[in-house]
Amino acid sequence: MLLFANAKINIGLNITSKRDDGYHLIQSVFMPIPFYDIIEIIPSNNNDISFKYTGIEIESNTEDNLCVKAYRLMKKYFSIPVFSIYLHKQIPIGSGLGGGSSDAAFTLKGINEIAKLNLNNKELKQLAIKLGADCPFFIDNVPTYAEGIGEQLKPIENKFYGKYLVIVIPNIFISTTEAYQNIKPQKPNYCLKDVYSSDFKHYKNTIKNQFEEYAFAKYEQLNDIKNNLYKKGAFFASMSGSGSAIFGIFDFEPSDNLIPKYNCIKMKISEDSFIK
Repeated sequence: MLLFANAKINIGLNITSKRDDGYHLIQSVFMPIPFYDIIEIIPSNNNDISFKYTGIEIESNTEDNLCVKAYRLMKKYFSIPVFSIYLHKQIPIGSGLGGGSSDAAFTLKGINEIAKLNLNNKELKQLAIKLGADCPFFIDNVPTYAEGIGEQLKPIENKFYGKYLVIVIPNIFISTTEAYQNIKPQKPNYCLKDVYSSDFKHYKNTIKNQFEEYAFAKYEQLNDIKNNLYKKGAFFASMSGSGSAIFGIFDFEPSDNLIPKYNCIKMKISEDSFIK
C-alpha cells in the first residue's frame, strides 16, 4: 500500500496554559496542505518490522521513528502481520509542518486497512493520541479547530480554496521541546475561531502564533522572511507550529522565485488538494 502523508500549517497558535502533567493547552486552526511524505507498507516474511527511508536525513534511530512506533502500538493491541515500511521523507524535520505526526497517523490508517481491523476514525484517534498531540488531526485530515493538547478537534470551513500558498523553508531546525520550554502561556485577547471566520483583512493584525516571539528572537531571518512575504503581497503570513517554516497566503499567483535565498514551495489550494 502506498500512502501520501500530507503536511499541515497552523492558522494561529495560542498556548493558553500548562497542565500539571507538562502538556500545554492550545488553540489553533490546523489546515492540511498538499505537501507529502510517501509511505509504502507491505506484508513481510521477516520476524520483525523492517524500516527503511530515503530523502531527508533522519537522525533518530529506527525505534524512535513514528512509523515504527505506530506499528508497535498496533501490534500491542491487535493481531497484525509483520510489515516492511519504506518512508520517503520530504517534509522537513523541525519545520512545524507536522510531518512526523502525519507519518504516524497514516501508518495507523494504512495498517488498519491492510490488516482489515475495521477501526473507525474515533478508534484510530484514540490510538493516535498515544503517539503525539498532533497525530489525531491527521486521521480525519480536514481543516479543523483544535483545542486541549491538540486532541479536541472540530471540523471548520476551509476559507482558502482558490488562494495560493507559499511555504518558505529555511535551513533551521527548531526543537519542539525547546520551543515549549521557552513559551509563556497566556490567554489571547481574541477568539481565534471567530477571527478565522471573519474577513481576511482582520488576520494580519489579530491572529498570532505565540511561538514566533521565541523563534524570531533566536533566528532573526525568520522575521525577515515573514515581512518579505507581506511585502510580496501576502494577505496573511505566519510561522507554522513551533517553526521554522514560514508561510504566506496570497489572492494571486506569486512568482516562483519569490524569496530567492530560500527553498520555497508554492501551491494553489483547490478543493481536491486535501486527502480526507
